[in-house]
Amino acid sequence: MLKSINTLQIERTMIRMEMKTEILPASDEKSIEKAAALLQNGELVALPTETVYGIAADARNGEAVKKIFVAKGRPQDNPLIVHIADFDQIYDLCPSVPPQAKQLAEAFWPGPMTMIVPKGDCIPDEVSCGLDTVGIRLPSHPMARALIRESGVPLAAPSANTSGRPSTTTVAHVMHDMDGKIAAVLDGGACGVGVESTVITLALERPRLLRPGGITLEQLRSVLGEVDVDRALYEKIGDDVKVSAPGMKYRHYAPKAPVTVVRGNPQDTAKYIAAHIGDSTGVLCFDEYKNIFPNCIVECFGSKDDLGAQAREVFDRLRAFDDTEVTQIWAQCPSDEGLGLAVANRIKKAAGF
Repeated sequence: MLKSINTLQIERTMIRMEMKTEILPASDEKSIEKAAALLQNGELVALPTETVYGIAADARNGEAVKKIFVAKGRPQDNPLIVHIADFDQIYDLCPSVPPQAKQLAEAFWPGPMTMIVPKGDCIPDEVSCGLDTVGIRLPSHPMARALIRESGVPLAAPSANTSGRPSTTTVAHVMHDMDGKIAAVLDGGACGVGVESTVITLALERPRLLRPGGITLEQLRSVLGEVDVDRALYEKIGDDVKVSAPGMKYRHYAPKAPVTVVRGNPQDTAKYIAAHIGDSTGVLCFDEYKNIFPNCIVECFGSKDDLGAQAREVFDRLRAFDDTEVTQIWAQCPSDEGLGLAVANRIKKAAGF
């Protein structure tokens, strides 16, 4: 039975009071072994992936998985992604692997892609939030896969941030949000992709993109042909809608100050923002336009043509505003082409559409 909000708040307070979070450095050959032992004992460990840092628990242990929701303050109808170390592990988690799964895995695994498939009995409802499907991912980060192998269990691992906040791409981000709430953080350095994995469901009549990420819609279509796009990518969906992947329903990735997104030609959007901003304003902009906002707090997240840099920097730059006195943030937004679809989606979600 799912616990009440008041119960979760009490448990969060107890975690903060009682737990000391240990940073396990990559330089220590015992770090993976120590992290694996914690997971086997039902504890939470933050681990690096190529996308963002995640909070991991044994995906087969419902009681351990509940701790993730408590630590993050995560809504209990927001399902988790299960991480594996080798493709063949998918057969232990899914009773009927769709044929498209093998095609996608051969093209993009290990890598930043999650597939939604029918789930087996070994996956508890705490992971799937009562759905009959589960998201499965094989990350490319060597420390993540080493930890999965060492622990001997698949790992449920959402991003290691407080729910609704920008995701974590460094150990410093993780400690800011999770210090005292989880047992340890495995330090794998800064994440290379910077936005969460692409999520595609194979549990419908036709494949559908549920969340854009490091694998683009164009890449998915190059393997599968037609891939539908869920409306959650472009608009806010209702609180009564049941979702099968994280990042679809609630306001996500948001700094403390409200965000206003301006889309269009970068030069035009920069001019528009400059004409409308006021005092106590922050601006998230492309590198080329940082000098046209002289009286604002400006955070740049890459050149207008460098989508990879934008993906790596967007969460870090959004978080940076929380250390300032800004009361509103204006943001330039990339186009929906390629990786830009993922970056634009994160910025629009930060603004609550």
